[in-house]
Amino acid sequence: MTDFFKGIPRITYQGMESDSDFAFRHYNPDEVVMGKPMKDHLRFACAYWHSFAWPGGDPFGGQTFQRPWFDDTMAAAKLKADVAFEMFQILGVPYFCFHDADVRPEGADFAENTRNLQEIVDYFGQKMDDTGLKLLWGTANLFSHRRFMAGAATNPDPDVFAFSAATIKTCMDATIKLGGENYVLWGGREGYETLLNTDMGRERQQAGRMLQMVVDYKHKTGFKGAILIEPKPQEPTKHQYDYDVATVYGFLKDFGLENEVRVNIEQGHAILAGHTFEHELALARELGIFGSIDMNRNDYQSGWDTDQFPNNVPEMALAFYEVLRAGGFTTGGTNFDAKLRRQSLDPEDLILAHVGGMDACAAGLKAAAAMLTDGKLEAARTARYAGWDTDAGKSLMTSDLAKIHDHVVAKGINPEPKSGRQERLENLVNRYL
Repeated sequence: MTDFFKGIPRITYQGMESDSDFAFRHYNPDEVVMGKPMKDHLRFACAYWHSFAWPGGDPFGGQTFQRPWFDDTMAAAKLKADVAFEMFQILGVPYFCFHDADVRPEGADFAENTRNLQEIVDYFGQKMDDTGLKLLWGTANLFSHRRFMAGAATNPDPDVFAFSAATIKTCMDATIKLGGENYVLWGGREGYETLLNTDMGRERQQAGRMLQMVVDYKHKTGFKGAILIEPKPQEPTKHQYDYDVATVYGFLKDFGLENEVRVNIEQGHAILAGHTFEHELALARELGIFGSIDMNRNDYQSGWDTDQFPNNVPEMALAFYEVLRAGGFTTGGTNFDAKLRRQSLDPEDLILAHVGGMDACAAGLKAAAAMLTDGKLEAARTARYAGWDTDAGKSLMTSDLAKIHDHVVAKGINPEPKSGRQERLENLVNRYL
């Protein structure tokens, strides 16, 4: 045991009447919602990078956090793991997620990186056996090191492509060894800054080939988890090839991978793309590529990816409504890809940020379940499109322009617009919150 979280109790459900900061008011892991425990609906995970690797900097200022594990040594990496697993147990989350660079010291070369990762994976394995914690997903950090400044899969230098492919293999091996349920690819710098030095067609082909190799390796190893892509627009590169769910789906179709790869959708990235979180979730469901979510929020005034902990229950209710409409998570879950504000220095801040996020998710889930169980929203949606379920409506989808023209003339069709009743439905949603 370390003393980093000394004096902080394990967080338990105490209900709305509790006046303790260190308690859940909405998240009761064993409460049954729509036939299964809340913990199985939400499948919470903590993100290793923001919680334990991020130093508290921003574009205008450097490190504000002073953590005892910030030395780039194996001893520090193991101390970081000790503290991380203590936090996971305090919160009672079943899962965690990591990039390779979050958990291992940076080596002098690829071989040392691999040895360091393998050593810390063995250390994780012991801790997972002792605690029952599980790995939701692993991934490779192919964006922070300066070698990736022009991308990884899309890099103009084939040596960087090769280094990236080899790194992905080691991270997939680590994920498989730890029983991870998914493997995520986030192309943090898979994009470009200017077309003046970019061969876009070549770069798309490189990205497609890398993804094909990942899928091939999944099948070669017998990995049963899902391969996930995390869409993100802009930041850090000006034009990202994985801009949003629609863009990713087009990419997958182009390379014949739409049945092999799903998406890990982040709330903050949806906002940066000019969408809502629920839009991206609904589209992924309709396209059959919904996988998992990164839960956070952005500051709507800042206009960049602030990765704050979620606290907007109405937004989360609409998001979890779409998750439930998709049938809920299978291998996916709710990962807190969120970080403290750089002024939140204390260990208690890290715990309480997750407590608040977990409670807000639970409140959103319960509202979403109530909406879906009640059925009024779905009934209104069905009624709006009822005409398409008639014989006449169905025939339009198999007809042609000339026949439809003759039908309109013969029947004297002259439709009047009908209200979408948006405000009524918004009022209805508010009743569940």
